[in-house]
Amino acid sequence: MRTIMRIMKTELRVLFFSPIAWMVLIVFAFQAGLAYCGGFSDELRSLAMGYKPFNTTVNLIGGYDGVYAEMLNNLYLYIPLLTMGLMSRELSSGSIKLLYSSPVSNLQIVLGKYLSVVVYGLILVVMLLIPMIFTMFSVKDADIPFMFTALLGVFLTVCAYAAIGLFMSTITKYQVVAAIGTLAVLAVLNFIGKVGQDIDFVRDLTYWLSISGRSKVFLEGMICSKDIFYFVLVIFMFLAFTFIKLQGERLKRSALRSCTSYVTVLAIVLIVGYFSSRPMMIAYYDATATKRNTLTENSQEVMEKMDGGLTLTTYVNLLDETWYNGSPEGKNYDMEKFDRYVRFKPDMKINYVYYYGPGTNAHYDKIYEGLSLKERMVKVCEGYDYNPEMFISAEEVSKMDDLSRENGRFVRVFKRDNGKKAYLRIYQDNFVHPFESEITAALKTLVDKSPMVAFVTGHGERGCGDYSDKGYAAFAQNPSFRNSLINQGFQVEEVTLDQPVPENVDVLVLSDLKSSLTAEEFANYNAFVERGGNLIVLGEPKRQAYMNPLVEVLGLRFVDGILVAPSKQYLDDIIAARITEGALNASLYFNQLIRRGYTVITPSACAVEVVDTTKGFKISEVLATNPQGSWIEYETTDFLNEKSTINPKIGEVEKSNSVMFYLSRSIKDKPEQRIFVIGDADCLSVKELSTSRAGLNGANFSMITEMFRSLSYDEYPINTDRVRPPDDDLYISQDAMIWVKIGFIWLIPLAIMVWSIVFLIKRKRR
Repeated sequence: MRTIMRIMKTELRVLFFSPIAWMVLIVFAFQAGLAYCGGFSDELRSLAMGYKPFNTTVNLIGGYDGVYAEMLNNLYLYIPLLTMGLMSRELSSGSIKLLYSSPVSNLQIVLGKYLSVVVYGLILVVMLLIPMIFTMFSVKDADIPFMFTALLGVFLTVCAYAAIGLFMSTITKYQVVAAIGTLAVLAVLNFIGKVGQDIDFVRDLTYWLSISGRSKVFLEGMICSKDIFYFVLVIFMFLAFTFIKLQGERLKRSALRSCTSYVTVLAIVLIVGYFSSRPMMIAYYDATATKRNTLTENSQEVMEKMDGGLTLTTYVNLLDETWYNGSPEGKNYDMEKFDRYVRFKPDMKINYVYYYGPGTNAHYDKIYEGLSLKERMVKVCEGYDYNPEMFISAEEVSKMDDLSRENGRFVRVFKRDNGKKAYLRIYQDNFVHPFESEITAALKTLVDKSPMVAFVTGHGERGCGDYSDKGYAAFAQNPSFRNSLINQGFQVEEVTLDQPVPENVDVLVLSDLKSSLTAEEFANYNAFVERGGNLIVLGEPKRQAYMNPLVEVLGLRFVDGILVAPSKQYLDDIIAARITEGALNASLYFNQLIRRGYTVITPSACAVEVVDTTKGFKISEVLATNPQGSWIEYETTDFLNEKSTINPKIGEVEKSNSVMFYLSRSIKDKPEQRIFVIGDADCLSVKELSTSRAGLNGANFSMITEMFRSLSYDEYPINTDRVRPPDDDLYISQDAMIWVKIGFIWLIPLAIMVWSIVFLIKRKRR
């Protein structure tokens, strides 16, 4: 050990007697100061503009553009300059022969020289401690464990780069060539993850070998054993390569024997790396204050219930425009989306099925017009250099799972060993892929009951399969719409009231009846209400006569006339209904909408009033019109060509009118009965949900979500909200920031420069 330490000290002296080591420190300090002050200035600027800081520690230190992230991206520029002379200098000067003839083993040489660079790396880490310490004192409740985790990622990367650089310096006596070789190896290790991604076995090996993104996990505040193993194995591999190289030259071994040693080391590393990255072998530690790299408690509860086997099968249709989301070359990256779930269910199997079948792809329809599906598949495979044998037909897929509802789009299917299935889709929005809430909702239906929502039809009501402007298909069962009920854990179906409502129905939706129910139908409806079923009733102007019998049994009534709120910009019957405090009785999440000033847009609505409080319901007002500028209009009907004016003579009164009520009551031996009554059926329609109006801050989507959250007793949609990070304030003002910049960007590098000059001058005098 003493010999190793002597070699290390000697190398450090040589390193610091050279201006290169000092220049690296100066430039490193300057770039770190520049990156840190830039991020801090951005945070102060946002604070000055009235935005409350969020995840401040991550933004300053890690994440995508924090100081550690920036410096990590630049490490490849520094390490080759430090390692290029470790062995190349010995080779070019001939002093390597003295080492070989001395009583120093090759292992001692390798470890001594390597540790010298590791010590230098520790100096770089100490320099990065300065912004960390400053953050501790300048940011409220800074996330200290996160910062140390991010710093660990930087240090491990330095150690890995140093091992690579040491090996490259043993294969040439030219230092510049060694530096370039190190850069080349780093480039290969970053690029190799993209090699052979369409071949299963090769994909796993090259993906594991890739160094790209390994340290990013640490910058997110996550310590994962497979990444620790990766860095340790890479360091071991290149140190072993260095030892084999020196041993071969010292003992004059044959090239074949040395090559065998290289292959043996590589094989050992790959085998250990492969098994250490298996889900069952991985340990995790989330160092963040809010555990943002870990599933929320609701998701963890679902995974705890998931006993037995679980398989996730992804179906990718080559002929559909969504196929690229699961392309073979991106399979490993796609699987990463489920790492958080695999952590809690390490035996979960993930499969991919590639097929060809009918799909939506206008481009293929145009260029391959007249060709069969199989012929199209072959053509596409030629273009992407795929093996056509890996794609099966849609008919074969239908024997595995029923995808008839998916229209050939990219879809995943969770399946338990007991046969229960759940579908997980991608969506036509900016994010495309499901969030934790959608994934957990699908999984929850495998371990808990999925609420059944039944839409009543038979009298012109809005159906769940109706994609017309007034239909309810968008929020009910549109597979490509993220917030639709079927993507949030609900089941939907259409029923008629000529028969009793099935026992499996949890929520009944009746909307916009265009004719009265028969006596038998009303009896079946009333029986559902009396048994404690949850309910949504949506009225419409001019439908009061048909709808009132439904709500009178609840103690409510749809008022004649139509609500108006005249404005210069929109038709008079466009109502921006305000959310009242009573909405909190239905769902506490309405509080966020109230605080942010959201409204619910109800085009062509009628008022709802309480007429009987003896029905046993607790009644809460959820939506209401503004008390000024709004009234119930009895005369005007053509709002497109006419403006309404208030006429007190016929009973038109400017006041606040109720638009929506929430009713609840206790039922013996059953969950609380919950009912929503709304004076407008259009607010949930396809047209309204796809309409945006300037100046009207509508939250119709959120209202739907909170209604069904309440009706499912907060079981669905899944709540994946997290606690707000505590580091939400800064103790430094913008005026003081100028001194911070001077200190970080100029004084620290200048101090290192002065120290280096003094050190080198003293060295020269000696």
